[in-house]
Amino acid sequence: MLEDTNFWTAVAFVIFIGLAYKPAMKKIGGVLDERAETIRTQIEEAQQLREDAQALLANYKRKQRDALKEAEDIVAHARDEAKRTQEQAAIDLDIALKRREAQALEKIAQAEAKALQEVREKAVDVAMAATRRLLVDQVDTKVANTLVDDAIAQLPGKLH
Repeated sequence: MLEDTNFWTAVAFVIFIGLAYKPAMKKIGGVLDERAETIRTQIEEAQQLREDAQALLANYKRKQRDALKEAEDIVAHARDEAKRTQEQAAIDLDIALKRREAQALEKIAQAEAKALQEVREKAVDVAMAATRRLLVDQVDTKVANTLVDDAIAQLPGKLH
């Protein structure tokens, strides 16, 4: 057995494996440990990225809710403002219509007063002309002048 080459080849192989096992295992273990560390680092980075993404998503959702709320507030404010403007326009229109109505009534009253004054003046002119004609036809000049003068003197007191 000690003379068999297969035996010595096997012994040499076992010794070689024994001597190479420790450094090879250290090397393989180091590579595996390094790979495990790289994977763990990548997992931690992925978890951190996921947390950051969730925080960003929550932030954007909050901003979106805030923007929607602000938009709703703006629309509500615009509706209120439009309603207030419409109510004020209705009030202003009503005031303008009442003012125009008052102006129209005032113009009508002035025209009516002017027409009455013109009718009175015309009636006085007609009465005076008729009185003159009657007096000229029926009364002598001296008496007629006296009557006309008296009538003219009394006229301002009767008109007002």
